[in-house]
Amino acid sequence: MKKQAIWIIGIYAQDEIVAEALSSADLIFARGNLAARWLDEMNCKQFETLVFPLESNDATEGMKEKLAQAQQTLDLGQSVVYVTLVNPLGVDSFAAQLIKHFPEAEIHLVTGADLSANSQIQPILSNALSLTVLDGLTLAGKYHLPFDASQTVLVYYPDTAVEFSHLVGLLKDVYPQGHEVSLLFERADGQQTWNRSKIEDLAIIYTPVAALLIPPRAADSSLVSFEELIAHLRAPDGCPWDKKQTHDSLRAYLLEETYEALDALDKHDMVGLKEELGDIVLQIALHSQIATENHEFNLAEVLEGINRKIVYRHPHIFGDATVDGENGVLQNWEKLKQQERAESGDKEEKGLLEGIPVSFPALAQAQAIQDRAGRVGFDWKEIEPVVAKVLEEFEEVKTAPNEAERAKELGDLLFAVVNLVRWYHVDAESALRGTNLKFRRRFGYIEKKSREIGKPMQDMTLDEMDSYWDEAKKKE
Repeated sequence: MKKQAIWIIGIYAQDEIVAEALSSADLIFARGNLAARWLDEMNCKQFETLVFPLESNDATEGMKEKLAQAQQTLDLGQSVVYVTLVNPLGVDSFAAQLIKHFPEAEIHLVTGADLSANSQIQPILSNALSLTVLDGLTLAGKYHLPFDASQTVLVYYPDTAVEFSHLVGLLKDVYPQGHEVSLLFERADGQQTWNRSKIEDLAIIYTPVAALLIPPRAADSSLVSFEELIAHLRAPDGCPWDKKQTHDSLRAYLLEETYEALDALDKHDMVGLKEELGDIVLQIALHSQIATENHEFNLAEVLEGINRKIVYRHPHIFGDATVDGENGVLQNWEKLKQQERAESGDKEEKGLLEGIPVSFPALAQAQAIQDRAGRVGFDWKEIEPVVAKVLEEFEEVKTAPNEAERAKELGDLLFAVVNLVRWYHVDAESALRGTNLKFRRRFGYIEKKSREIGKPMQDMTLDEMDSYWDEAKKKE
């Protein structure tokens, strides 16, 4: 057998040259108990078991030592063998690192047994429209599952890079309670068994898991399937209403759905919020589909753009930058935005406030203006002058010489009050919406009492209405 070669071999490989490769190899890595057991059966006693540190967020960190060993072996003109149960071999993270780090080496890939070809799990796989296969090392450092839950997913060595309890938490964030998965336990005696378990019961599993098979959620939980649905609505045989829509015609719906979501938030109605967020996603998908048809952009580019923007504007998370608290984050955010404009070749001098839409509701616009100005230091250092400004503007309202001036002073007063609200770390728009809702509830109670006693509100005295108002307050 030619030296200076890397052999990547699946367990139970039947190729005749495998035995020769194993017998003449100078360095053999085995991943997991099943691989170690098979090597014993092949009368191969000199090998190293691959173990990766769970505390590392970098999947390659735990491989460095083994890659260095491989480098020394290859430098001596000798061969390296890596045995794994991961199938296909290209999915194995360590196999990928061997190929990447040693491009000059002669690479041999020998596929072994497919442990998913088992009668216990074939019913799941046979019903799968698609299958995602990945190495558990890809879960390292993840706070969300890195795959589409509407697809069947097979994860080899799911507990390689993360604590199994952390993996269970990730699964429970995405899949419903009672969702069944299948686990292939890695037994030292070489026995293989697929067992089923509900996701919420996985936390009590301590036996090493060689593979985890996760059946899909409903297909309609996928963003991809939703894109297809919207594209179908816009297709020649689609819905007349949807086909007729344009970016401009949908403008009012986007605004309406946003306010309905805010309404659900104000009511702390999580069921309603879930529905309203779906309506917002519908608007995003419709705009993206229209843009796709017009060759303007597509949803993938929308997601790509916001992903890159978030990473770029959080160098304190995804880079080496340091910031001083929340204010430091905001100030750095503005600096990065200026750099973006410069790098994009935007030669037009744009002010700090130009990114705030003039179509914003007045209160929200006022607070956004004050926030932006505050990020560059145009703000009072303490709250006392803010309060004084409100009182000053109130006095100017009272002393205004005419209605036109009074209207201007009232605008100044509102602006000053919004600034006070901002200083108390309250959202002015939400605060006023809350007060509006409160007034509507209490006034509705007065109307209800008016009907109950058969007395029109127009005939009620202010004292009578006030008494019912107080009753409404006590019931809240």
